[in-house]
Amino acid sequence: MPSPASYLLLLNPAKSFSLRRLSHPQPSPRLQARRPHVSCDAQRGGGSRTGGGGRREAIPAGASKAKKQIVFFDAAPPVAQPQQGGSAVEKGEGEKATTKAGSGNAALALLRRATKKTLAVLSNLPLAISEMFAIAALMALGTDCRLQLQSCSFSCAGIANSATTAGTVIDQGEAPSYYFEKFPEDNPVFGFITWRWILTPGFDHMFSSPVFLGLLALLALSLMACTYTTQLPMVKVARRWSFTQSGERIKKQEFADSLPRASIQDLGVILMGAGYEVFTKGPSLYAFKGLAGRYAPIGVHLAMLFIMAGATLSATGSFKGSVDVPQGLNFVIGDVMKPRGVLSVAPDVFNTEIHVNRFYMEYYDSGEVLQFYSDLSLFNLDGKEVMRKTIKVNDPLRYGGITIYQTDWGFSALQVRKNGEGPFNLAMAPLKLNGDKKLFGTFLPLEDSDSSNPSVKGISMLARDLQSIVLYDQDGKFVGVRRPSSKLPIEINGNEILIEDAIGSTGLDLKTDPGVPIVYAGFGALMLTTCISYLSHSQIWALQDGSTVVVGGKTNRAKLEFSEEMNQLLDKVPELIGANNENVVDSKSTAT
Repeated sequence: MPSPASYLLLLNPAKSFSLRRLSHPQPSPRLQARRPHVSCDAQRGGGSRTGGGGRREAIPAGASKAKKQIVFFDAAPPVAQPQQGGSAVEKGEGEKATTKAGSGNAALALLRRATKKTLAVLSNLPLAISEMFAIAALMALGTDCRLQLQSCSFSCAGIANSATTAGTVIDQGEAPSYYFEKFPEDNPVFGFITWRWILTPGFDHMFSSPVFLGLLALLALSLMACTYTTQLPMVKVARRWSFTQSGERIKKQEFADSLPRASIQDLGVILMGAGYEVFTKGPSLYAFKGLAGRYAPIGVHLAMLFIMAGATLSATGSFKGSVDVPQGLNFVIGDVMKPRGVLSVAPDVFNTEIHVNRFYMEYYDSGEVLQFYSDLSLFNLDGKEVMRKTIKVNDPLRYGGITIYQTDWGFSALQVRKNGEGPFNLAMAPLKLNGDKKLFGTFLPLEDSDSSNPSVKGISMLARDLQSIVLYDQDGKFVGVRRPSSKLPIEINGNEILIEDAIGSTGLDLKTDPGVPIVYAGFGALMLTTCISYLSHSQIWALQDGSTVVVGGKTNRAKLEFSEEMNQLLDKVPELIGANNENVVDSKSTAT
């Protein structure tokens, strides 16, 4: 029968088609074996044309233009051969493209090597430990003891008084003249520390200094590099189901044992009851538990990153201010707040006005200060009271992102009457004493009957707190003690003195700290993930070898407890009576 490649199909929609055999030599056996190639691009007009290794039937001159010609070629259509040679410009462009591709690959390889080396350096454990020690040292130098004591309970007056005077190794936020005086160049501290060592690196504002923030950033990079290069690969390996077909490999584990006349299926059921995830494949078994312990280090790193991010935000985006306000006066929040960093943005709540309604103190039976309170009212721009609260140490006021702490107290003024006249407000001045004790004093001048003596004489009044006033006459002799609440007059140098009231002043610290929620969340996550990290990740492999089950396992923590647990579990595996290879091995078992 002729080859299909020997026919020409003429198709006319108006007429029936016919098949005709072409009159050309029989194709060679090689061409007969090839698959026919079809072309639909024959001429629509008259004439004949051959080429390309095939034959085409000529269309009659009067044929309709609607006719189409489909030609079956005896051989494959001619393939366009690539042009040999080419111009010098084309060759040059090709060489340039090849050079660019080669240089691009080399640059990419160099970048990969540099990245890998950088990650290896950053993930170095001694480097991370050194960074943490350096950060801890800077925090010790710049941590204000007063802020630490604010979070402690004032169980004795000594702590309360020390809270007002405790400072820092390097006092924070002082004027440059303070450091010039305390760290002079002609008498360096420890022989080399001068004010230049403090002001130049910005250690007068430790937690927003470039050195401190740079160490935080470096530690964050080390944590991320360690997570990427160490912790994530360990988790991927721990999640992988690793079956083994080698009993010798199982026997090399930290714990290994053999169970004669036992079934691997019974072992799997017992392990599932002990909380293991069990998988079987043919005669092999793999089980694990405590995978969360592998994820915990990643959680610890993320928690530390949260803490550092919150601390950085607090250092660069917060406001802080301190104010001493006598009882009965008020102040505007924005007047006392100062920005702490480049990200500090003043909120609308800074227009709030605070009025000190009352300041009072509680005392021990010994007379020492127990606690002090401030009754505060907050007013908006319209003069409407939006909040009122009595604050004390460890019980601050929070409003609109601003926290107001009770940190200090003072003696503002003393109201006295002289011979029924007044009352007069005498300002109380703080007096310096050795130690942490407070002492305030004032002076009430008297008319001098001796005009030849130009010195002014009067009554001196001293007080340690708001509950008692010690009075001295114009010669400096002790006269007596009066409590403002007693309303008892006392006669001094022929004058009747009545102490009506002792007006205290409250010491308040105000701050906005946008990083506090992030820091708290980070510490919460750190405590949780630290506890989870103590969970042991245990892995067990088993292989059914005839009627014997070879068992082995390992754990990353509590290795002694793991060995005891394995012995207890293996003791529960039942022994098969009359077991043989055929009824023990289930080669068709699948993952459980």
